[in-house]
Amino acid sequence: MTRFKISCQNRGMDSNSYFKVRINTLMPGQPTTFDLHLKVADQVILYLRAGDRLDQEKIRALESRDSGHHFLVKEADRRSYKNYVHNQMISTNLNVREKAVVLRESSMTLVEELFENPDVNKALDASRPVIKDFVEFMKAEPEAMSHLISLSGHDFYTYNHSLDVSIYSLGLGESLALNKIELEELGIAALLHDIGKRHISLDILCKKGPLNDAEWSQMQKHPQYGLTILNDYQNVSDAVKAACFEHHESWVGNGYPQQISGQEIHPFARIVAITDTYDAMTTQRSYNVPLTPVDAVTTMKEKIAGRYDPDMLKAMYSVLFKLKGAA
Repeated sequence: MTRFKISCQNRGMDSNSYFKVRINTLMPGQPTTFDLHLKVADQVILYLRAGDRLDQEKIRALESRDSGHHFLVKEADRRSYKNYVHNQMISTNLNVREKAVVLRESSMTLVEELFENPDVNKALDASRPVIKDFVEFMKAEPEAMSHLISLSGHDFYTYNHSLDVSIYSLGLGESLALNKIELEELGIAALLHDIGKRHISLDILCKKGPLNDAEWSQMQKHPQYGLTILNDYQNVSDAVKAACFEHHESWVGNGYPQQISGQEIHPFARIVAITDTYDAMTTQRSYNVPLTPVDAVTTMKEKIAGRYDPDMLKAMYSVLFKLKGAA
């Protein structure tokens, strides 16, 4: 079961005239092409004008206090911010790990909007270019995936979880020899796997401690809610819908909501089932101590193996090898 954290505090917090950015997506000494604003209590103030810059020491100091919700850019400057990030990704001045940080952190805004933005279609439209950026980065830089994976898996927040499951799924998909188009669809499927939790009560999502039977019954409806959301959106493939609807099915047939088994479960759903559980096991939450990557996969293989496609679970060790290589 996945649990939410950030959404409990910030759902609907920001005005549509701004979007959130992470301070560590700014390059030291690099002039910005957009105004940067700071949210203090209920006030939004201009912090840095377009054309100004911050040095490394200042960025590090701000980063240590940045929860991801303080720095804002006007919606009118979204294109300028995206171009700023793109220029960093093609820069010869950054190494692969630095680019991985920029790509992952700049993508968090989109993932938050999938859960917070009242205009679901707008957020879904923005998801495809984000995943394409990840896949292109993987193809351009052989070490990209290992660095993206190594940046994942810390505190268990809603948006971190969705993005990290997408990254792990891309790593597993690459190990399974999926082509570029298949990887892009898989990445979107993983990013949207919990979209149905938009319709789950915050009291349930934010509850500290175990859910009672009635609450668990509601939580188990999020695959159906997700499918309903995606069915109302024209540009989502059947494979993406299947991953959303079937990622809690079990290889032996005792999952939900349909109790289907084995090859009846879509391959994307089988991949997301593994990476969803892996991320939940390896990240810090209020009610458990995270497992190491190897211990998590070993536990999945030895104690709950019946839930997963055995060949895909075996391939997950290739993802762990990449993680070790980036250490």
